[in-house]
Parts: sequence; structure tokens; C-alpha cells
Amino acid sequence: MGFTKDINRRATPFQAIVSYYFIAIAISFVLLRLPGVHKPGVEVSLLDSLFTAVSAVSVTGLTVTNISETYSVFGIVMLLLILQLGAIGIMSLGTFVWLLVGKKIGMRERQLIMVDHNQTKISGVVYLIKEIVKILITIELIGATVLTLYFVQYFDNFKEALLHGVFGAISATTNGGFDITGMSLLPFHGDYFVQAINMLLITLGAIGFPVLIEIKAFLENKNRNFRFSLFTKITTATYAMLFLFGTFVILIIESFHAFKGMSWHEAFFSAMFHSISARSAGLTTIDVTKFSEATDVFLSFLMFIGASPSSVGGGIRTTTFAIAILFLINFARGKEEIQIFNREIHIVDVYRSYVVIILAVAMVLVATMILLITEPEATLTQIVFEITSAFGTCGMSLGLTEHLSSIGKVIMMLLMFIGRVGLISFLYSLGGKAKKSKYHYPKERVIIG
Repeated sequence: MGFTKDINRRATPFQAIVSYYFIAIAISFVLLRLPGVHKPGVEVSLLDSLFTAVSAVSVTGLTVTNISETYSVFGIVMLLLILQLGAIGIMSLGTFVWLLVGKKIGMRERQLIMVDHNQTKISGVVYLIKEIVKILITIELIGATVLTLYFVQYFDNFKEALLHGVFGAISATTNGGFDITGMSLLPFHGDYFVQAINMLLITLGAIGFPVLIEIKAFLENKNRNFRFSLFTKITTATYAMLFLFGTFVILIIESFHAFKGMSWHEAFFSAMFHSISARSAGLTTIDVTKFSEATDVFLSFLMFIGASPSSVGGGIRTTTFAIAILFLINFARGKEEIQIFNREIHIVDVYRSYVVIILAVAMVLVATMILLITEPEATLTQIVFEITSAFGTCGMSLGLTEHLSSIGKVIMMLLMFIGRVGLISFLYSLGGKAKKSKYHYPKERVIIG
């Protein structure tokens, strides 16, 4: 308790959030080392347990062990708790507990919530937390109920169907990417109902909590003048366009490879599912190692973008990508401002978008060079795929992760951690307290391009 108070007193909000996620990983590591977590006779190294803890807290899903063969039912329950912690967020969960026990939420806690959920203003953050927890739990409960009742036909008894239904719903909604089938969703390749439910849950988890809160407010509001925020419009439009574009590209490329010989509806659902799942979830309905190299590169691009801000996903985020593209389009037209949906985007957000993209590209490049040295038997495509999967907290894998060296595992853990806390928060945590310049030098133009 004294340690956390010390963090609150001395650290900036960004440093505090990063510190709390380190603490969450430490707690998760301890939970995954408890007696009875592993199946009898199964031994898991300390590094592999730490890797799973980081992957679960960051809701990534990359693993160096087979979950179904390694963890007992008790271990699976521990994984579910960690996934919930990672999805809801450290400050969200802490705030919700404080609210339950009647603790007053102070200014410092509100600042931390704002940072944890990428908010630009401090007002309304407590309401945001209440709505996030309520919406997430409601989605998971409905998803678990539907999947459990449907899985009765697949499993020998209701208890087994319940375990798979609850785990599947939470894994999909949190975009965790973990599975207890041992084969992701490959057993349901021909079951479009299971695929549709999972796609819906993945989307609800990745679209962004502010978007879901606004949709809920719209449905409850009888006022026809209700207006969605610019954030919701950009996020929803970008998410939808990337989904459609991803489905089209995967379908076209794999029609001559992995989808060859499939019926049109099998190919269409496979393309749709992997277009959505590559954004953050990591679940698969076919063996992704059968995809062509062109699709692997394209999926790496989708994983690099990731999900929306203030969601369960990672990556550079959809709004970052959208603002960067909009700026390029407007700049090519000779405009310096970005105008969309009858609104103008603040220039600071443009700066932040390009900072995030440049840092993310640099980080992926450095990580790629390191893994090319430490994993000499892996191809460049495999390495880039695993790296973008870790950074985008996706969890898709071409089979390289389980064979990584110790250095490779550490690099992947760092990428998953940064992908979860966000590049901006991670960067600010290194920079310390902000200092305003007391003076300015004369400005001068520089030749560009």
C-alpha cells in the first residue's frame, strides 16, 4: 500500500499507469505459479509463466505453451481473471472496486483513469468507468450464455460446454486470443453461427468503449437531435472500411491459395473472420500457416494498425491511422487543415498521430533486426508477423513464438506491454514531468522534400 502511495505521489500520471501495469503483470505471474494451476506432471519455466502473464494482461494471446494441455480448470479460471484485468484496465477495475466500497475518487485517480483510457479531458471519467464495466460484463454474459447453450451439441456434458462457452465469450470480447480447444476456432470452421457470434464479440471489444457508450446513449435517448462525437464517427467509419477492405484483399489473394477448393461461403466467412480477428483478437478458423506470404504481409499491416483507442486492443489504433491518411489527402490537395464530418481536427492530434506511427515503425524495425539475429532459422515474414501480432496485441502466430529464444521472448513481452499501455503513455512515462519553455527563438523555414 505504501509503495502505491509513493508511486502516486512522485510519478507523473503516465509513469504511474506504466508502473501499475508492471504490478499487474507481477500479480498475474504469481497467480499462474499457484499450486494446481498446471495439469499434473506439467512443468512450466518461470520465463514461460511470465510470458503468459504478460500476454494475458496485455490481452494478446501469444503463448509459448499449449493452454489446453498445460493448464487445469483452476488455471483456466486464473487466466480468465487476468484477461478481465487486462481488458477493463488497471485503473478501471480499481476505480470500480473503490466505488463499490464507497471510496471517494480524488483528482489524482481521475487523472490516472484519463491516461489509462486515452481521454483528453478529466470530466466524466468516473461515469466512463461505470459504463465500461457494465457494458463489458453485459456483453460477456450474453455471449457466454449464447455460446454455452449452443456448445451443448459439441461437448459431452453441460459443464464442459459451460467452460468453453464462458472462456470463448471472454476471450473474444477481450480480444484475448486465448483458446482451450488447442486449435483456436478451427473445429468451428464450418459453423457460421459460432463464427458470427465471435466476430460480433470481437468487434464490440475492439470498436472502443466510448463508441459503445454513445450508442447506448443514442438508443436510450428519445431526442432526435442526438449527435455522435467526431471520435465515434471517425472510429466507426475507419473500423468498417478496414474490415471491408481486409475481407476483399484476403478473399482475392487466398482464392488462389488457402481458399482454393472451398465453397464461396466458406471462403467468404474465412476472409471476413480473419479480417476482423487480425485487428486485435488473434482467433483463427483455419491454419494461418497455409496463407500465402502476400496475405501474411497484409495481416501484419492490419495487426500493426490494431483496434480503436480506449478499447481492449493495441497497435497504433484506428484513429491514428485515419488522421494520418486524412492529413496526406488534404495536404496533397493543398490544404493544411483536416476537415471531416463538418468538424476540424486539432493540429496537436495530427502531430501525435505521426509521432505514434514513426515510433511504432522504428520499434518494429529494431525488434525485427534483433530477432533476425536471435532467431536465425526464422524467415523475415515470420518475424515481422509475430512482432506486429505482439505490438497489435493480436495473438495470431505462424508458429514462431513457441520456438523463440529467451531474448526473443523478452522482446515480444516488451512489445506486448507497450502495445497494451499505448505508445504515447509509454513515451511520456520515459520523459518525466512536462516543462513549458520560458522563451522562444525566432522561427525560420526549412526546405522539405
